[in-house]
Amino acid sequence: MLNVFGFNRNLRNLKRTRTIFAVLAKYGLNHLFDALHVSDYLLAAKVMLGRRRGQEMERLSMQVRLRLAMEELGPTFIKLGQLLSTRPDLIPADYAEELGKLQDQVTPIPFAPLGAQIESALQQPLNVFYAFIDETPLAAGSIAQVHRARLHSGEAVVIKVRRPDIEGIIETDLDILASLAAMIEKHDPTLAHYELSGVVRELRRVLRNEINLTHEGQIIKRFATYFAKDRTVRLPQVYAELTAETVLTLEYIDGIKVSDRAALIEKGHKPEEIAHNGAVFFLKQVLDFGIFHGDPHPGNFFILEDGIICMLDFGMVGHLSEDVRDYLVDLLLAVLGRDPDRIVSLLSCSGDLPDEVNLPNLRHDLAFFIDNYYDIPLHEINTGRLLDEFFGILSLYRIRFSPDLMLLAKALVTIEGIGRKLDPDFNMIVHLKPFMEKIVREKASPSYLGKEASRVLVSFATLFKNLPRDLQAFINRLNHNRFKIDLEHRGLDRLINDLDRSSNRISFSMLIAALIIGSSLIMQTEKGPLLFGFPALGFIGYSIAGFLGLWLAIAILRSGRL
Repeated sequence: MLNVFGFNRNLRNLKRTRTIFAVLAKYGLNHLFDALHVSDYLLAAKVMLGRRRGQEMERLSMQVRLRLAMEELGPTFIKLGQLLSTRPDLIPADYAEELGKLQDQVTPIPFAPLGAQIESALQQPLNVFYAFIDETPLAAGSIAQVHRARLHSGEAVVIKVRRPDIEGIIETDLDILASLAAMIEKHDPTLAHYELSGVVRELRRVLRNEINLTHEGQIIKRFATYFAKDRTVRLPQVYAELTAETVLTLEYIDGIKVSDRAALIEKGHKPEEIAHNGAVFFLKQVLDFGIFHGDPHPGNFFILEDGIICMLDFGMVGHLSEDVRDYLVDLLLAVLGRDPDRIVSLLSCSGDLPDEVNLPNLRHDLAFFIDNYYDIPLHEINTGRLLDEFFGILSLYRIRFSPDLMLLAKALVTIEGIGRKLDPDFNMIVHLKPFMEKIVREKASPSYLGKEASRVLVSFATLFKNLPRDLQAFINRLNHNRFKIDLEHRGLDRLINDLDRSSNRISFSMLIAALIIGSSLIMQTEKGPLLFGFPALGFIGYSIAGFLGLWLAIAILRSGRL
């Protein structure tokens, strides 16, 4: 099997591959095999197994079955599902919504192996650093487990410890997913535009950051620096001396969950004020600092005394460069300014439009989308619904955004959902408007215009500086007959694969015919050792021919091409 898939030839990958197929078959997801275009005879047994087990799952929708399968397959697939849930440009909206429900809650493991991992990471016995560790976990995820503890100085802390051997499991899964993505792109050109290999690369980046707890500690300290003067926000203290790649020690902070509106009111907090501060906190992350919490669900927000907001779990963060932030702002201004031509222009300039896109139809759909919101005041616009409709249009025309922008869109919808639970009149666009006005003023300022002019001049200076050298290199290639143009044949891979499959079937048929003829001749001789009263060699030849014939018949019937 590994030869066909191109996987690393080792036992761990083989066992994991079998597990993945078994789980997919268990949940009746055999149609996912079709996109692999693997030889039919390799999957026939798995399909039969999947039909038998899949009957138990027929009462569940395909979306629910996919979510359950990903939860059973563990951290890599849970994170893949969460990543796909932020990409309505890649998967249908109903699948994205269901995958957004993925829960990373697993059965806790005993503390002993975790304690050994902490000692190995910190290179000292536990009692050197911690006066007490509660072996009952606060939370248990597929990647890490969290325990309360106390330092010798009396400070209450929490220890986040990575599960032993989880790195090897994740790397194996990523290798398998990379191979599957490459296979699908090679054998199914219709799926090439989804850039599945790019999705796997993004997943690899996200997971490697998440399993590196030192990285999470650095992100928390970075946020703490950004919001050091903000009295409405607090970040937990990171104990750097008690933090390593597999262990993170943080200040223990207790508070009221942001979703518990009744408890907040009982403690004298004002939910409307908390909703406002939370929105400002998040928009500052995005538009002022270019880094934001990628998973701001209610469980990651605590409200402390005086309504102070504490944010937890920075395993998933998004990053926006200055250029991407400018692009995002221009796009938001075009949407809020109800200017479809400007939107199309921005998409064209960014390179996000496919070559085959129908621009008149795209403009028409964007204009219709904008007209739906034309007479609605800004404070009445539902950000989540607006984004869903906008990304639905982008998905229809196969327009892709960067993963971080898609993650931001989902985070914005989550923040607005929390805000509406705190304040029924909450609207993210109302809170976004002052930031947009500030950015517009900054863009019109002499200092910003001077900075942009300087950047353009530097770019042109670099271009003109390199132009003589590039022209000389081009002419030298022409003079020495080293100038080459690479031509790419598109759409021929499927034809080549079909020709290969046809020629293989013809070869199999000739081999079967030769075995039948040869075995028949041997049967006529009635010489040699006998088996069931017939010449053994003839009997074996007939058996092999029958097995190969059945194999070939199954492959032809399943292909649907008689």
